Amino acid sequence: MKPIVSIIMGSTSDFPVMEKAAKFFDEMEVPFEINALSAHRTPERVEEFAKNAKERGIKVIVAAAGMAAHLPGVIASMTPIPVIGVPINSSLDGMDALLAIVQMPPGIPVATVGINASLNAGILALQMIATGDEALQQKLIAYKDGLKEKIEDANKELAKIEFKYKTN
Repeated sequence: MKPIVSIIMGSTSDFPVMEKAAKFFDEMEVPFEINALSAHRTPERVEEFAKNAKERGIKVIVAAAGMAAHLPGVIASMTPIPVIGVPINSSLDGMDALLAIVQMPPGIPVATVGINASLNAGILALQMIATGDEALQQKLIAYKDGLKEKIEDANKELAKIEFKYKTN
């Protein structure tokens, strides 16, 4: 099995956040890899990874970083593969990471999700990949239908709660 998605994080301390993306790919039966690479501590390894990702069959890279958060942009600067940045809340409530990832110079785009929103990054990555894969499209449709069902079930439970002035 060869990975088609790569989850990269600046440190293994980011794994508790990135685990949601990993679980989503696992649930959707999408082969993925997870690695810790640092734009500041292992720049040569980051360069090697980014420059070889396409040839290895990677279709989307989900890159997480906190604080200065250069990792997603550095990777995006060295590969033609789409990069989705996940800002990690490690200081300043994650705003420093969010701004570092989202404010990329022209020509080096990084799709950016919310702070600690690795699940959304996983869903976005799968939506990108699924544009050419009907089976994955169907899995995404089923997943989103499940989200609708959760809300409908929640409303049924809320309807059972009674208050003196509640009208529904």
